[in-house]
Amino acid sequence: MGGIIQHGPPDPKPLRPAQTARDRNSRYDGLLMSAFRLRTDLQRAVIDGFALPLGIDPGDITAPTQGYTISYAAPSDDEPDTYAFYVVVSHERIGPIVHRAFDLLPEEVYGIVEISSRDAYRMIDVYLGQELISTQRFLRTWLGCEPILFEDGSIAAGANSDDPFVEIFLDQWKGLSLVVPLGMREEVETILNGFGLQEVPQTWQVSAGDVALDLSQIRPVIESPDETSPDIDDLLRELCDDWRLALNVDPQTNVDDAGRDLGMTLWHAVVGVDDSTADPAQSAEVSVWATAGSLHDMEDLITAALSDYPQWQFAEIHTADRVAFDDRPDELSALAPRRDTAEVHLVQIEPHLVEPDAPQHD
Repeated sequence: MGGIIQHGPPDPKPLRPAQTARDRNSRYDGLLMSAFRLRTDLQRAVIDGFALPLGIDPGDITAPTQGYTISYAAPSDDEPDTYAFYVVVSHERIGPIVHRAFDLLPEEVYGIVEISSRDAYRMIDVYLGQELISTQRFLRTWLGCEPILFEDGSIAAGANSDDPFVEIFLDQWKGLSLVVPLGMREEVETILNGFGLQEVPQTWQVSAGDVALDLSQIRPVIESPDETSPDIDDLLRELCDDWRLALNVDPQTNVDDAGRDLGMTLWHAVVGVDDSTADPAQSAEVSVWATAGSLHDMEDLITAALSDYPQWQFAEIHTADRVAFDDRPDELSALAPRRDTAEVHLVQIEPHLVEPDAPQHD
């Protein structure tokens, strides 16, 4: 399935990224949040009175017990001992609880986003803040994206801080995780009790290996009447730019979720470029198919591929994902299944159409 149920309090996510990915010089700054529209043709799933986000079709799953669980996490490395709360309520109740929980954040935070991955060997892409941003900035962007963040089952988001060690995170099924120092337990319980919530032994009654989850489906919620309409990838880029996020992977390795070395794999990247010769308003998207042994190697191949097209200037990498060999495009039907050399196989450029200026009238 595309999303994950957090059943019980999740483990706290790392407060610092493992490494720093490439700098982002985005061409998407200023994308209006109002450009994102929810679909109106979806019917909300309700299980025994428990409403789910629009983006989740749950299949045959038992409704959870509404309330919250608490677990204690012992200190490790530079992280203090904490309490992890996990809150599950029917969808119409979650908004005010999230807003109240954000009051626990200090003045500066790191943003966090998790999203269903297109990568053939990774289920979830985790994006972590590379620098502190003001909580005011975090909340401004959150509120602009909130209708999507509350309804889309493929994306999860939140923020955390070092001092105090606090994390507020809304997962894909819109369960709310709150990780706080021991001294803040009473404050959090008071907040949750104020919403009529009590501690329960268990919320969701399914586990990660439950066959019922195989019947659950994640469906897109953003209205996209045509190919030029903004989609979830545009929303992700907006969040990454505004919250200074980077994909939390080691760019020097090529492993799957279990940590197994994959060696050389097929990659597909979509790269934004600008016209370097004439019209600064002209831009394009470049599709690059290549064999590489790591994200770092793939980025080097992209640079080399673009050098053959001097009229186009690199702007940013939109996506760079590993692809299963059987999912290669028809143009690569003759490609050998095993390849030992990093190389580019296919480059396709699609210029963006620029609307002509309206005629001027005296």
